[in-house]
Amino acid sequence: MPNTPVIRETNLPGVELLARGKVRDIYALGDRLLIVASDRLSAFDYVLPTGIPDKGRVLTQLTLFWLDFLRDVVPTHLLTANADEYPDPLPRYRDQLEGRSMLVKRAQIVPIECVARGYLSGSGWKDYLRTGGVCGIPLPPGLRESDKLPEPVFTPATKAQTGHDENISFEEAAGEAGTELAARLRDLTLDIYRRAADYAAGRGIIIADTKFEFGLLDGELILADEVLTPDSSRFWPMETYRPGGPQPSYDKQYVRDYLESIRWDKQPPAPPLPPEVTLRTSEKYKDAYRALTGQEL
Repeated sequence: MPNTPVIRETNLPGVELLARGKVRDIYALGDRLLIVASDRLSAFDYVLPTGIPDKGRVLTQLTLFWLDFLRDVVPTHLLTANADEYPDPLPRYRDQLEGRSMLVKRAQIVPIECVARGYLSGSGWKDYLRTGGVCGIPLPPGLRESDKLPEPVFTPATKAQTGHDENISFEEAAGEAGTELAARLRDLTLDIYRRAADYAAGRGIIIADTKFEFGLLDGELILADEVLTPDSSRFWPMETYRPGGPQPSYDKQYVRDYLESIRWDKQPPAPPLPPEVTLRTSEKYKDAYRALTGQEL
């Protein structure tokens, strides 16, 4: 798939825009939704003015890969990602939708971020330093940053509309969603994570952690939104893995590091990215896609 123009924002006249998130534009089509992954990139809770070439395509195509990989494990909201099968007037906007959009069933989204952690990193590492555990789950003493955990753990979080999601305990998740549903979410999250992590390990990638979104449709639990992408997961190259500190990753950490290096005060307006940082970030996303699927984008 050749490089395409950067799309930071879609514009589909005649189609109801339901929401515009940090990355995705969501359109309403009755009992269906159109989810479009733009090339926007956010860092430190701000959307940057510079788009990342092909980022939206990577996110969508990798999600489609994993939805197919998991088709016998969990039902999903996907109807089609073929623009030829979209209802009118969507086909006329093919230039904005091709390769970066999905037509999906509309579901009642469960208001909990379902996070699986196999390694100690990010907010989990900070929680461990403070409490000796993660989200109320005790862990062995003496672990280092980026260490592999004895077993993957389920660490739910609240779904924040702005700012960061907040880690919560399983008991708090059960209070929010109900004990039975929370248990189903935990078991399914860890099952999916283990399957994906085992597959990725065979492709030279460590999935340190990831988050899923689930919905309810006619009483059935379904997997929704993006799945196992560099935006929703920490992907580490196995060949450079060295516990004891942060790890190189196939995600926007490269951009965060650049923004830290220029001492941006993390207040608006967010600074533009220089071409070399933009292109290197794009390649990191594509590298993850190539490694996991064995295909070129």
